[in-house]
Amino acid sequence: MATTDLPIPQKLWEHPDPESTRMYKFMQKANRKWGLSMKTFQDLYEWSVGETRNDFWREIWDEIELVHEGSFDQPVDTTIPMDALPHWFAGTRLNFTENLLYTPSPSSPSTLTTLHKADPKPALTQIREGNTEVATLTYGALRARVGLLSNALRAAGVKKGDRVALVASNSFDTLTCFLATAALGALWSSSSTDMGVKGVLDRLVQIRPKFVFVDDWAVYNGKTVDLRPKIAEIVAGLKQAEVSEFEAVVVQPRFEEAAGLEGVDMAVPLGEFLKKARGDEKLVCERVEFRDPFLIVYSSGTTGVPKCIVHSTGGVLVSAMKEGKLHRDSGPDTVLLQYTTTGWIMYLSVALTLLWGGRSVLYDGSPFQPDLTTFMKIVGEQRVTNLGTSPKYLHELQKASIVPRTLTNLSALRSVTSTGMVLSDTLFTWFYTTAFPPAVHLANISGGTDLAACFGMENPLTPLYVGGCQGPSLGTKVEVYDATIDSGPGARVDDGVPGELVATASFPNQPVFFWGKEGAATYQAAYFARFAHVWTHGDFIVVHPVTKQITFLGRADGVLNPSGVRFGSAEIYSVIENRFGEEVQDSICVGQRRPQDEDESVMLFLLMVNGKRFGEGLVERVRDEIGRALSKRHVPKYVFETFEIPTTVNLKKVELPVKQIVSGRIVKPSGTLLNPGSLDYYYQFAKVEEVLAKQGRVKSKL
Repeated sequence: MATTDLPIPQKLWEHPDPESTRMYKFMQKANRKWGLSMKTFQDLYEWSVGETRNDFWREIWDEIELVHEGSFDQPVDTTIPMDALPHWFAGTRLNFTENLLYTPSPSSPSTLTTLHKADPKPALTQIREGNTEVATLTYGALRARVGLLSNALRAAGVKKGDRVALVASNSFDTLTCFLATAALGALWSSSSTDMGVKGVLDRLVQIRPKFVFVDDWAVYNGKTVDLRPKIAEIVAGLKQAEVSEFEAVVVQPRFEEAAGLEGVDMAVPLGEFLKKARGDEKLVCERVEFRDPFLIVYSSGTTGVPKCIVHSTGGVLVSAMKEGKLHRDSGPDTVLLQYTTTGWIMYLSVALTLLWGGRSVLYDGSPFQPDLTTFMKIVGEQRVTNLGTSPKYLHELQKASIVPRTLTNLSALRSVTSTGMVLSDTLFTWFYTTAFPPAVHLANISGGTDLAACFGMENPLTPLYVGGCQGPSLGTKVEVYDATIDSGPGARVDDGVPGELVATASFPNQPVFFWGKEGAATYQAAYFARFAHVWTHGDFIVVHPVTKQITFLGRADGVLNPSGVRFGSAEIYSVIENRFGEEVQDSICVGQRRPQDEDESVMLFLLMVNGKRFGEGLVERVRDEIGRALSKRHVPKYVFETFEIPTTVNLKKVELPVKQIVSGRIVKPSGTLLNPGSLDYYYQFAKVEEVLAKQGRVKSKL
């Protein structure tokens, strides 16, 4: 159903002086240079993705001032389709670490200065769970630490192209490892300490690291965990997989006194490893080509081993500078507190704050310890300007009737970024009517691991309305395609009509490749198999016809996301098929998230074998088996019987229209459906509470 007559949502915020922002000044500078008459964000965006988009990228390059050498003829060849991965800013060389820890001279971009990054200036503040063990590291001390470790790695034989991996907390040591690795032109990859050994090895065996850095202990949710048994299993797994490149695991001390490593094979204490540098703290950074890789991140791995997504040095730096300086007005007075583990793409933002000379607050542990107020109090105490969190955390504050603006001094706070799952309309309203100071910019963003940046994000030139993201990221050509078309050229839908999020022109932060022998084919299949020369992201979105805000309606594939925990419907189907094949003929599993819902709920529908009965006994057995085979997080909130499952003419099970219907939307059946009438049955579940009441059933408490 077309929704071009969408009402204009409630306006919540607008910048008090948009003409003072760097984005506005950038737009006026471009107007003068290129003879343009841009006045609004939408004007600027259209120029950034239009036929003359190379002009935009030239202006960006001059604006962001990266440390580099060399020059380019044009930012990109716009005649090359994006699936052919055209080279960006070819001819330039730069280094990730060098740009975070130094500033270019105004007269020579290859000459280093410490402008906004002077030795005594605080660069990092480390805070452990419950606002304990607070410590600060200056830019000078950070440069020395990174220099020492990079020289130790160099002495140990690490060179450009080698991989260094980490399984550790958000700490000084971890960020030092990241920057020291990137300084050498090597590739870095991180995982969090709460990942299981299999999950860690699924990553490491693919990328074949030379060294793995691991914490010896972990603290989370009030519990202290000895990681040495996990270290031993990781080492054993790498040896069993015959990862010949692997030389040692370097163990970082979580506490002042390092744990003993007797009996842990191939382990060396960090202090011992650093002796390889012979006390040399001089930081030497190797400049690499713009598209040379430096970072490996991972897909969710819901249908098998995770994909190893490789990002380029220049792509991440240009994208981060564009978003930070123009969209967020980030600068040397920025203080960022991003709640994240080291296994999530948002960890990258922890490091990137150093680009503009800001300070990053590294928090390690649960945000709910010792109580819900502690983490928010840190925001006030540390004079945080930019807080990064999730809808889940905000919802917990709302449920507990905690009001941050009366809890602590938030006078320094300028923005709160929310990502990881869809932010509900009620949280938008609560944020401004109850929780935070009205001047704070609520930035609902979405993008992710695949691009190490945003598709939808905030900007200072348009008002913020209830729901969705304010708009697209400059220079990223976001469009909405008809979701009922399986393949071919694709077709753009009107604003107001939900559809597939696609990108139809190349952008500098596209991944450069997927790691592994089948990486090239997997890359093409992941993004470009559906529509020719068009990146399909897998999100279902709608663009408001008036405000142009982008509302993310959920995943367009079988990835389920209750409480931010992502998993694939295929995992559920596997349990049903393997354990209940004699009773259940088929099943369909979708996520439900209606406008009034704070979280996504998983719904499982079972099509019974002829002669077999559906009942509460079966439901409980299905739930128990899913919990046992997978995890309690996988257990569906609702289990119902169905009498027909929608399929394409090729007998492919179709989840997307069912997901939309149970989430309260009206769906026009695609011509590819074999049984379009089957969809009618699912409309009743948009009011699932009424269905349960009629059935006399009580929602299960899992």
